[in-house]
Amino acid sequence: MDLGIRGKKAIVAGGSAGMGKGSALALAEEGVEVFLSARGEERLVAAAREITERTGSKVTPVISDHSTEAGRELLIAACPEPDIMVVTISPPKPVFDYNEISVDDWHASVDAGLIGPVELMRHFTAGMAERGWGRVVNIGTIAAKYPLDMRLLSGPARSALTNYAAVVSRQVAQHGVIINSVLPGMIATEGLFDILRAGAKAEGLDLDQQDLTEGLLKMFDIPTHCLGEADDVGQIVAMLCSQAASFIVGQSIVVDGGMARGLF
Repeated sequence: MDLGIRGKKAIVAGGSAGMGKGSALALAEEGVEVFLSARGEERLVAAAREITERTGSKVTPVISDHSTEAGRELLIAACPEPDIMVVTISPPKPVFDYNEISVDDWHASVDAGLIGPVELMRHFTAGMAERGWGRVVNIGTIAAKYPLDMRLLSGPARSALTNYAAVVSRQVAQHGVIINSVLPGMIATEGLFDILRAGAKAEGLDLDQQDLTEGLLKMFDIPTHCLGEADDVGQIVAMLCSQAASFIVGQSIVVDGGMARGLF
């Protein structure tokens, strides 16, 4: 299926691994030129090279942290007029006791999960509206809709972001700018397993990836009996960035293998 976005330019902020990388790959496969950002240079450059080799699309790495003003300025300078913007973040550490969350933890969560994406939307949607076309997708977390203890540092900021995105989406839709959110459940990314391993070690446990996977499946009773893959999210993101999404406005699309028990 041709998504009708060949030749467009996209920023994928936080795209060197996991769901950001999966989204960048899905867009590049559709012939989109991608500006890929992340904080770590080595992994970012390797991801950009890999996506270009696999798709033939141009991918420009931009070393920046979009939770900071300086990082956002670097993105703006690299791609002043994107047609598409996808924003994700590395997941914060899991929470096992809410009393252990510090003020600094909250500031970091809000800077990365709310303020960074809000400021990027505020800047880029104005130009998209003037040009009469644009797509924005925020990759959040299922915990933004269904609170999870271990995602307490992630859910609140992303809940606020989906609220903001829904309001703004209704103001810019008349100009051809479509904003939506994707709320993934348990996706088998390197970042997720790194965080879970660290949490397990803090509890005196040495668990491998298979152990961690089995633990998640048991804990969350996922109907598919497997974790999701980054490409599962990437394909949905690409669809929401397409011409086909022109009548999907301000929605929060859950991608969780049926984990969350809800109708809407």
